[in-house]
Amino acid sequence: MTHRISALISAFGVLAGMMLLVLAIREYRSGASALWIGAGAVIFLSALGTLVRDVRRLRTWPTV
Repeated sequence: MTHRISALISAFGVLAGMMLLVLAIREYRSGASALWIGAGAVIFLSALGTLVRDVRRLRTWPTV
């Protein structure tokens, strides 16, 4: 059960990272630093990697 909750939290993390990346792109178009896009991309990719790890863990653990 805890692995499912972890995967759900990771999915929300990917959603939040995607929102941050979109916000960073909007700010960059408005004249902000390109570091915002880099930071948003790093956070998004980190959250995506965590989600992939959690989904793989769900598939390998037997459901009880």
